[in-house]
Amino acid sequence: MESVAERIPFLTVNAGPRDPNWEARLREEYAALISYIEINQNDDNEWFQIEPDDSGIHWRGKCWYIYELVRYEFALEFEIPATYPATPIELVLPELDGKTPKMYRGGKICLDIHFSPLWSRKQPTYGIAHALALALGPWLAAEIPVLVEQGTIHKS
Repeated sequence: MESVAERIPFLTVNAGPRDPNWEARLREEYAALISYIEINQNDDNEWFQIEPDDSGIHWRGKCWYIYELVRYEFALEFEIPATYPATPIELVLPELDGKTPKMYRGGKICLDIHFSPLWSRKQPTYGIAHALALALGPWLAAEIPVLVEQGTIHKS
């Protein structure tokens, strides 16, 4: 069976926010995100909502994780770096800043060991939807149960 990430379309335009082809890349990003959202809806697995500003550089929304039938919801934000797609996005959960060692200052989730090497091998074909599926989703699945069990976070 193919993984969810393998079902998300790969991107072809190698352009960041300062590149003249950014609008073409952004269209591909939207198409991949729509595809990923549809996959999640069909699998009854919706777990995030995001939207960009007009430039497509600053994104805000929320993500949630259900653990023991309780929904834990968090603000989600990220900015597309100038060197994107060579550099992956840094996913930020500000409410969890300082609550787990698998996070950097400012609420940036740690992606160094598992996700960044994969991104480096797959860029420029990976985009925002891939980062959500392969970085944020697994991070939430690993960290939220631990934080709940420790009493660090409580239901939203």
